[in-house]
Amino acid sequence: MTMTESLLAGCRNMLQTCAGLQAGARLLIVSEDPKLGWYDAALTDGLVAGARNLDMKATVLPVGAPDTPGEGDRIDVASADQDAVIYLARIGDIGRFDAATDGKIRVMSYARTADMLASDYGRADHRALLVLKEAVNDILLGADRIEVTCPLGTKLAGKVTGRDRENAAEVTVRRFPMGVPQPVIAVGFSGRVALARYLTSTGSRPYDPAWFEIETPAFAVVENGRIAGLDGEEAVVEGIRKHYRFVSEKFGIDADAIHSWHAGIHPGCTYDFDASEDPDRWSNNVFTNPRFLHVHTCGAYPPGEICWMILDHTVEVDGRALWRGGRLLVEELPGLRACLEDWPVLAELFANPSDRIGIAS
Repeated sequence: MTMTESLLAGCRNMLQTCAGLQAGARLLIVSEDPKLGWYDAALTDGLVAGARNLDMKATVLPVGAPDTPGEGDRIDVASADQDAVIYLARIGDIGRFDAATDGKIRVMSYARTADMLASDYGRADHRALLVLKEAVNDILLGADRIEVTCPLGTKLAGKVTGRDRENAAEVTVRRFPMGVPQPVIAVGFSGRVALARYLTSTGSRPYDPAWFEIETPAFAVVENGRIAGLDGEEAVVEGIRKHYRFVSEKFGIDADAIHSWHAGIHPGCTYDFDASEDPDRWSNNVFTNPRFLHVHTCGAYPPGEICWMILDHTVEVDGRALWRGGRLLVEELPGLRACLEDWPVLAELFANPSDRIGIAS
Protein backbone atom coordinates (compact mmCIF):
# COMPACT_ATOMS: atom_id res chain seq x y z
CA MET A 1 0.00 0.00 0.00
CA THR A 2 1.03 3.66 -0.32
CA MET A 3 2.92 4.76 2.76
CA THR A 4 2.11 8.42 3.40
CA GLU A 5 4.22 10.57 5.70
CA SER A 6 1.29 10.82 8.11
CA LEU A 7 0.82 7.06 8.28
CA LEU A 8 4.53 6.49 8.75
CA ALA A 9 4.48 9.03 11.58
CA GLY A 10 1.66 7.08 13.23
CA CYS A 11 3.59 3.81 12.84
CA ARG A 12 6.68 5.41 14.32
CA ASN A 13 4.67 6.75 17.23
CA MET A 14 3.21 3.32 17.97
CA LEU A 15 6.24 1.13 17.41
CA GLN A 16 9.10 3.36 18.53
CA THR A 17 7.65 5.93 20.92
CA CYS A 18 5.00 3.79 22.61
CA ALA A 19 6.45 0.27 22.33
CA GLY A 20 10.09 1.38 22.51
CA LEU A 21 11.14 -0.92 19.68
CA GLN A 22 14.34 -0.41 17.73
CA ALA A 23 15.59 -1.48 14.31
CA GLY A 24 15.82 -5.26 14.12
CA ALA A 25 12.90 -5.87 16.45
CA ARG A 26 10.56 -8.78 15.69
CA LEU A 27 6.90 -8.08 16.18
CA LEU A 28 3.76 -10.15 15.89
CA ILE A 29 0.78 -8.19 14.58
CA VAL A 30 -2.43 -9.81 15.78
CA SER A 31 -4.91 -8.76 13.10
CA GLU A 32 -8.67 -9.11 13.65
CA ASP A 33 -10.78 -10.08 10.67
CA PRO A 34 -11.86 -6.79 9.00
CA LYS A 35 -15.26 -8.33 8.21
CA LEU A 36 -16.10 -8.01 11.91
CA GLY A 37 -16.16 -4.23 11.46
CA TRP A 38 -13.71 -3.11 14.14
CA TYR A 39 -10.34 -2.95 12.33
CA ASP A 40 -9.70 -2.31 8.65
CA ALA A 41 -7.25 -4.27 6.50
CA ALA A 42 -5.41 -1.06 5.57
CA LEU A 43 -4.27 -0.65 9.18
CA THR A 44 -2.53 -4.03 9.19
CA ASP A 45 -1.01 -3.41 5.76
CA GLY A 46 0.12 0.04 6.83
CA LEU A 47 1.73 -1.19 10.04
CA VAL A 48 3.57 -3.96 8.20
CA ALA A 49 4.88 -1.40 5.70
CA GLY A 50 5.76 0.98 8.51
CA ALA A 51 7.66 -1.70 10.41
CA ARG A 52 9.60 -2.53 7.24
CA ASN A 53 10.43 1.15 6.78
CA LEU A 54 11.75 1.21 10.35
CA ASP A 55 13.88 -1.91 9.74
CA MET A 56 11.70 -4.14 11.88
CA LYS A 57 10.36 -7.55 10.96
CA ALA A 58 6.60 -7.97 11.24
CA THR A 59 4.65 -11.24 11.17
CA VAL A 60 0.87 -11.10 10.86
CA LEU A 61 -1.42 -13.51 12.69
CA PRO A 62 -5.06 -13.26 11.52
CA VAL A 63 -7.61 -13.85 14.31
CA GLY A 64 -11.37 -13.87 14.66
CA ALA A 65 -13.69 -12.34 17.25
CA PRO A 66 -12.38 -12.19 20.83
CA ASP A 67 -14.56 -15.11 21.91
CA THR A 68 -13.23 -17.44 19.21
CA PRO A 69 -12.00 -20.61 20.97
CA GLY A 70 -8.24 -21.15 21.03
CA GLU A 71 -7.15 -17.71 19.82
CA GLY A 72 -5.18 -16.96 22.98
CA ASP A 73 -3.20 -20.19 22.63
CA ARG A 74 -2.50 -19.44 18.95
CA ILE A 75 -1.14 -16.03 19.89
CA ASP A 76 1.07 -17.52 22.61
CA VAL A 77 2.57 -20.01 20.15
CA ALA A 78 3.05 -17.46 17.37
CA SER A 79 4.65 -14.90 19.69
CA ALA A 80 7.15 -17.29 21.29
CA ASP A 81 10.12 -15.93 19.31
CA GLN A 82 8.86 -12.34 18.95
CA ASP A 83 9.96 -9.26 20.87
CA ALA A 84 6.56 -7.60 20.86
CA VAL A 85 2.89 -8.28 20.24
CA ILE A 86 0.80 -5.54 18.63
CA TYR A 87 -2.93 -6.11 18.97
CA LEU A 88 -4.98 -4.81 16.08
CA ALA A 89 -7.70 -6.93 17.63
CA ARG A 90 -10.12 -6.72 20.52
CA ILE A 91 -8.57 -9.79 22.11
CA GLY A 92 -5.77 -7.49 23.28
CA ASP A 93 -8.20 -5.88 25.72
CA ILE A 94 -9.04 -9.20 27.35
CA GLY A 95 -6.86 -9.81 30.37
CA ARG A 96 -4.96 -6.53 30.02
CA PHE A 97 -5.03 -6.18 33.82
CA ASP A 98 -3.59 -9.66 34.31
CA ALA A 99 0.07 -9.93 35.21
CA ALA A 100 2.24 -11.01 32.29
CA THR A 101 5.34 -13.07 32.97
CA ASP A 102 6.97 -13.49 29.55
CA GLY A 103 8.54 -10.03 29.43
CA LYS A 104 7.22 -9.23 25.97
CA ILE A 105 6.12 -5.76 25.01
CA ARG A 106 2.40 -5.73 24.29
CA VAL A 107 0.47 -2.87 22.72
CA MET A 108 -3.31 -2.63 22.35
CA SER A 109 -4.27 -0.33 19.48
CA TYR A 110 -7.37 1.82 19.80
CA ALA A 111 -6.52 3.26 16.41
CA ARG A 112 -8.84 0.96 14.47
CA THR A 113 -8.13 2.13 10.91
CA ALA A 114 -5.18 3.35 8.88
CA ASP A 115 -6.82 6.77 8.75
CA MET A 116 -7.02 6.91 12.56
CA LEU A 117 -3.35 5.96 12.88
CA ALA A 118 -2.40 8.66 10.37
CA SER A 119 -4.58 11.30 12.06
CA ASP A 120 -3.81 13.56 15.01
CA TYR A 121 -5.10 10.74 17.19
CA GLY A 122 -2.35 8.35 16.12
CA ARG A 123 0.43 10.84 15.38
CA ALA A 124 0.34 12.96 18.54
CA ASP A 125 3.52 12.12 20.46
CA HIS A 126 2.73 9.29 22.86
CA ARG A 127 5.09 10.76 25.45
CA ALA A 128 3.07 13.96 25.55
CA LEU A 129 -0.11 12.05 26.38
CA LEU A 130 1.70 10.09 29.09
CA VAL A 131 2.87 13.36 30.66
CA LEU A 132 -0.67 14.76 30.48
CA LYS A 133 -2.04 11.58 32.02
CA GLU A 134 0.29 11.88 35.01
CA ALA A 135 -0.57 15.56 35.47
CA VAL A 136 -4.28 14.68 35.57
CA ASN A 137 -3.51 11.81 37.95
CA ASP A 138 -1.72 14.24 40.27
CA ILE A 139 -4.87 16.35 40.52
CA LEU A 140 -7.38 13.50 40.88
CA LEU A 141 -5.40 11.26 43.23
CA GLY A 142 -4.42 14.20 45.41
CA ALA A 143 -8.00 15.38 45.87
CA ASP A 144 -10.00 15.46 49.08
CA ARG A 145 -13.39 15.66 47.36
CA ILE A 146 -14.51 15.19 43.76
CA GLU A 147 -17.94 15.92 42.30
CA VAL A 148 -19.16 14.71 38.90
CA THR A 149 -22.20 16.31 37.25
CA CYS A 150 -23.73 16.30 33.76
CA PRO A 151 -26.53 18.07 31.87
CA LEU A 152 -28.91 15.13 32.37
CA GLY A 153 -28.74 15.40 36.16
CA THR A 154 -25.78 13.29 37.28
CA LYS A 155 -24.53 14.30 40.71
CA LEU A 156 -21.93 11.89 42.06
CA ALA A 157 -19.58 13.00 44.80
CA GLY A 158 -17.07 11.52 47.17
CA LYS A 159 -13.55 11.16 48.38
CA VAL A 160 -10.60 9.38 46.81
CA THR A 161 -9.83 6.21 48.73
CA GLY A 162 -7.24 4.61 46.45
CA ARG A 163 -4.23 6.85 45.84
CA ASP A 164 -1.66 4.27 44.74
CA ARG A 165 -0.40 4.69 41.18
CA GLU A 166 -0.81 2.02 38.54
CA ASN A 167 2.15 -0.27 38.14
CA ALA A 168 3.25 -2.83 35.57
CA ALA A 169 1.38 -5.61 37.35
CA GLU A 170 -1.92 -3.74 37.02
CA VAL A 171 -1.95 -2.92 33.31
CA THR A 172 0.40 -5.16 31.37
CA VAL A 173 -0.68 -4.10 27.90
CA ARG A 174 0.33 -0.62 26.75
CA ARG A 175 -2.62 1.34 25.42
CA PHE A 176 -2.17 3.27 22.20
CA PRO A 177 -3.03 6.02 21.83
CA MET A 178 -3.02 6.87 25.52
CA GLY A 179 -6.38 8.48 26.19
CA VAL A 180 -7.46 8.16 29.84
CA PRO A 181 -5.95 8.84 33.26
CA GLN A 182 -5.81 6.24 36.00
CA PRO A 183 -9.32 5.23 37.11
CA VAL A 184 -10.66 6.79 40.31
CA ILE A 185 -11.84 4.08 42.71
CA ALA A 186 -15.58 4.46 43.27
CA VAL A 187 -16.04 3.02 46.76
CA GLY A 188 -16.09 6.47 48.37
CA PHE A 189 -18.66 7.95 45.97
CA SER A 190 -22.41 8.37 46.34
CA GLY A 191 -25.19 10.17 44.48
CA ARG A 192 -27.13 9.74 41.24
CA VAL A 193 -25.85 8.95 37.76
CA ALA A 194 -27.93 9.60 34.66
CA LEU A 195 -28.00 6.55 32.39
CA ALA A 196 -28.70 7.46 28.77
CA ARG A 197 -28.39 6.05 25.26
CA TYR A 198 -26.73 2.69 25.96
CA LEU A 199 -25.22 0.38 28.53
CA THR A 200 -22.17 -1.09 26.83
CA SER A 201 -19.42 -3.62 27.34
CA THR A 202 -16.13 -2.49 28.86
CA GLY A 203 -14.24 -4.81 26.49
CA SER A 204 -13.01 -6.90 29.41
CA ARG A 205 -14.83 -10.11 28.42
CA PRO A 206 -17.08 -10.80 25.44
CA TYR A 207 -20.80 -11.36 25.84
CA ASP A 208 -23.83 -11.08 23.56
CA PRO A 209 -25.80 -8.87 23.50
CA ALA A 210 -22.95 -6.51 24.37
CA TRP A 211 -25.20 -3.49 24.83
CA PHE A 212 -28.63 -2.41 25.99
CA GLU A 213 -30.49 0.59 24.58
CA ILE A 214 -31.89 3.02 27.15
CA GLU A 215 -34.92 4.53 25.41
CA THR A 216 -35.48 7.23 28.03
CA PRO A 217 -32.90 8.37 30.60
CA ALA A 218 -32.93 6.66 33.97
CA PHE A 219 -30.95 7.20 37.16
CA ALA A 220 -28.72 4.85 39.09
CA VAL A 221 -28.69 5.56 42.82
CA VAL A 222 -25.14 5.06 44.08
CA GLU A 223 -24.14 4.49 47.69
CA ASN A 224 -20.46 4.11 48.50
CA GLY A 225 -19.58 2.62 45.15
CA ARG A 226 -22.58 0.34 44.83
CA ILE A 227 -25.80 0.47 42.83
CA ALA A 228 -28.47 0.92 45.51
CA GLY A 229 -31.42 1.42 43.18
CA LEU A 230 -32.72 2.57 39.80
CA ASP A 231 -35.21 5.35 39.02
CA GLY A 232 -37.01 5.84 35.71
CA GLU A 233 -39.74 4.49 33.52
CA GLU A 234 -40.71 1.02 34.65
CA ALA A 235 -39.93 -0.72 31.35
CA VAL A 236 -36.54 0.96 31.09
CA VAL A 237 -35.60 0.13 34.68
CA GLU A 238 -36.64 -3.49 34.23
CA GLY A 239 -34.60 -3.71 31.01
CA ILE A 240 -31.53 -2.36 32.80
CA ARG A 241 -31.99 -4.82 35.65
CA LYS A 242 -32.43 -7.70 33.21
CA HIS A 243 -29.20 -6.77 31.41
CA TYR A 244 -27.31 -6.64 34.71
CA ARG A 245 -28.70 -10.02 35.75
CA PHE A 246 -27.65 -11.52 32.42
CA VAL A 247 -24.06 -10.27 32.62
CA SER A 248 -23.55 -10.91 36.33
CA GLU A 249 -24.94 -14.45 36.14
CA LYS A 250 -22.88 -15.25 33.05
CA PHE A 251 -19.63 -14.46 34.85
CA GLY A 252 -20.64 -15.07 38.47
CA ILE A 253 -19.88 -11.50 39.53
CA ASP A 254 -21.33 -8.80 41.77
CA ALA A 255 -23.98 -7.00 39.71
CA ASP A 256 -24.17 -3.97 42.01
CA ALA A 257 -20.44 -3.28 42.30
CA ILE A 258 -19.05 -0.07 40.80
CA HIS A 259 -15.30 -0.32 40.55
CA SER A 260 -14.09 3.03 39.22
CA TRP A 261 -14.46 5.85 36.68
CA HIS A 262 -12.33 8.02 34.46
CA ALA A 263 -12.73 10.49 31.60
CA GLY A 264 -11.03 10.94 28.24
CA ILE A 265 -7.99 13.16 27.76
CA HIS A 266 -7.28 12.82 24.01
CA PRO A 267 -9.01 15.57 21.99
CA GLY A 268 -7.90 13.94 18.73
CA CYS A 269 -10.26 10.99 19.31
CA THR A 270 -12.85 10.90 16.52
CA TYR A 271 -15.71 8.52 15.76
CA ASP A 272 -17.12 8.88 12.26
CA PHE A 273 -19.98 6.36 12.45
CA ASP A 274 -23.38 6.60 14.06
CA ALA A 275 -23.38 5.13 17.56
CA SER A 276 -26.58 3.22 16.81
CA GLU A 277 -24.84 1.09 14.15
CA ASP A 278 -22.91 -0.73 16.88
CA PRO A 279 -23.13 0.83 20.37
CA ASP A 280 -20.45 -1.51 21.71
CA ARG A 281 -17.99 -0.44 19.01
CA TRP A 282 -18.97 3.19 19.57
CA SER A 283 -18.30 3.27 23.30
CA ASN A 284 -15.09 1.28 23.04
CA ASN A 285 -13.75 3.75 20.49
CA VAL A 286 -14.98 7.12 21.71
CA PHE A 287 -14.16 6.71 25.42
CA THR A 288 -10.82 8.55 25.08
CA ASN A 289 -12.52 11.73 23.85
CA PRO A 290 -12.62 14.31 26.70
CA ARG A 291 -16.37 14.78 26.21
CA PHE A 292 -17.02 11.38 27.79
CA LEU A 293 -16.57 10.08 31.30
CA HIS A 294 -17.21 6.38 31.72
CA VAL A 295 -17.96 4.35 34.81
CA HIS A 296 -16.86 0.71 35.27
CA THR A 297 -19.72 -1.31 36.78
CA CYS A 298 -20.88 -4.91 37.27
CA GLY A 299 -17.89 -6.58 38.90
CA ALA A 300 -15.67 -5.55 41.79
CA TYR A 301 -12.54 -5.49 39.62
CA PRO A 302 -11.12 -3.31 36.84
CA PRO A 303 -12.72 -2.51 34.51
CA GLY A 304 -15.91 -4.43 35.39
CA GLU A 305 -18.20 -5.58 32.59
CA ILE A 306 -20.83 -2.87 32.01
CA CYS A 307 -19.98 0.71 31.17
CA TRP A 308 -21.93 3.93 31.79
CA MET A 309 -21.10 6.64 29.24
CA ILE A 310 -21.62 10.19 30.60
CA LEU A 311 -21.56 12.97 28.01
CA ASP A 312 -20.32 16.53 28.62
CA HIS A 313 -19.56 15.96 32.28
CA THR A 314 -18.16 18.49 34.72
CA VAL A 315 -15.63 17.24 37.25
CA GLU A 316 -14.85 19.52 40.19
CA VAL A 317 -11.85 18.70 42.32
CA ASP A 318 -11.89 20.36 45.73
CA GLY A 319 -14.26 22.97 44.31
CA ARG A 320 -12.30 23.72 41.15
CA ALA A 321 -13.31 22.42 37.73
CA LEU A 322 -10.98 19.99 35.98
CA TRP A 323 -13.43 19.14 33.17
CA ARG A 324 -16.26 21.58 32.41
CA GLY A 325 -19.01 20.54 30.01
CA GLY A 326 -16.82 17.81 28.52
CA ARG A 327 -13.75 20.06 28.09
CA LEU A 328 -10.53 19.28 29.94
CA LEU A 329 -9.38 22.65 31.28
CA VAL A 330 -5.73 22.39 30.29
CA GLU A 331 -5.16 26.14 30.18
CA GLU A 332 -6.75 26.96 33.54
CA LEU A 333 -4.79 24.64 35.82
CA PRO A 334 -1.05 25.23 36.32
CA GLY A 335 -0.04 21.55 36.21
CA LEU A 336 -1.86 21.00 32.93
CA ARG A 337 -0.81 24.32 31.43
CA ALA A 338 2.79 23.29 31.96
CA CYS A 339 2.13 20.21 29.79
CA LEU A 340 1.05 22.47 26.93
CA GLU A 341 4.15 24.59 27.32
CA ASP A 342 6.44 21.56 27.31
CA TRP A 343 4.59 19.76 24.52
CA PRO A 344 3.30 22.10 21.77
CA VAL A 345 1.54 19.14 20.14
CA LEU A 346 -0.87 19.13 23.08
CA ALA A 347 -1.62 22.82 22.65
CA GLU A 348 -2.46 22.17 18.99
CA LEU A 349 -4.72 19.24 19.88
CA PHE A 350 -6.67 21.12 22.52
CA ALA A 351 -7.01 24.17 20.29
CA ASN A 352 -8.77 21.97 17.72
CA PRO A 353 -10.64 19.22 19.60
CA SER A 354 -12.72 16.66 17.73
CA ASP A 355 -16.46 16.85 18.25
CA ARG A 356 -17.18 13.96 15.89
CA ILE A 357 -18.38 11.56 18.56
CA GLY A 358 -20.98 9.41 16.85
CA ILE A 359 -24.04 11.10 18.34
CA ALA A 360 -25.83 14.40 17.79
CA SER A 361 -25.15 16.78 20.64
